[in-house]
Amino acid sequence: MITPKRAILLANLGSPDSTSPADVRRYLREFLGDERVLDMAPPLRWLLLEGIILRTRPKRSARAYATIWTEDGSPLVRTSRSVREKLAAVLGAEATVYLAMRYGQPSIASVVAQMAADGVGEVLVFPQYPHYAMSSWETVVARIYRELARQAPGMQVSCVQPFFADSDYIEALHAVSAPALAQPHDHVLFSYHGLPARHMREADSSGIHCTRFSDCCTRASPAHATCYRAQIFATTAAFVRRAGLASGGYSVSFQSRLVGEPWLEPFTDRELQRLPAAGVKRLLVLCPAFVTDCLETLEEIAIAGRKTFLDAGGTSFHQIPCLNDQAPAIDFLAARATRWLAERSSAAR
Repeated sequence: MITPKRAILLANLGSPDSTSPADVRRYLREFLGDERVLDMAPPLRWLLLEGIILRTRPKRSARAYATIWTEDGSPLVRTSRSVREKLAAVLGAEATVYLAMRYGQPSIASVVAQMAADGVGEVLVFPQYPHYAMSSWETVVARIYRELARQAPGMQVSCVQPFFADSDYIEALHAVSAPALAQPHDHVLFSYHGLPARHMREADSSGIHCTRFSDCCTRASPAHATCYRAQIFATTAAFVRRAGLASGGYSVSFQSRLVGEPWLEPFTDRELQRLPAAGVKRLLVLCPAFVTDCLETLEEIAIAGRKTFLDAGGTSFHQIPCLNDQAPAIDFLAARATRWLAERSSAAR
């Protein structure tokens, strides 16, 4: 029996091609035009996007991107390419590693076309999102499956599920955080990407659990399989146990909200203003919703968030880097990929 060519497809968010307002506008149009990101009736989404957001936000976002841009371009894309290269070096001839972005380049459509041209027969889709959310994990998986069905219907597909409480992931997260945790600090703030509160209810297939009880995130339920809020609390609890953080020495907040409806609270920017008055002078900020440092961590937290905290009376602020392309991250990815390769080889015998 001929062994089919196997591949690992890493999928991340994406980035504008440059910091020019035109490129940022094009990126935002694709990103915010996604029905799973701005989930509203198409006419309303078009009106909000074209009539309001794209008239003002591209210039503002372009200035923000300019503060983190590198000689090699987008930090997210640059780091993601490094991850792909390092993982490919570990896996060797066992599997080809590809990288695609949900928005921007390299696009999912172009990478699927390349895999088909390369003769890939089996692929492991590895979304670079630890937690389920309609606007992150689901949209990238749905787009990949749609392109595979269109361009390579015979390719066998497996997909890594959200790994928010996977022990290997928590170990990797702790390993990259350990140097910062070893330094003197008063508090650790877990800042997660925010979502509209109604997304929790929309993702609850039972319709009777999420946000129906005050303890819905800690009360066991099948709904947690698609509940972002429950999953981020699970990540936090697992990390706290692994790191041995003291009760009261950490808290959770949410960043990157839009106006117009209730979003998950408390908000990170307001917490950064509040904490110094509560006695927190030396702060560590960890952003476990992201595996790769990007605009939301490098600008919103490390630059703007730092200023907010220090202006409010804090004396020391440190954003702990994401997993990025550090050795623990590559080890985690390689372990998952190797496990899949072993399963496929066993099934083929």
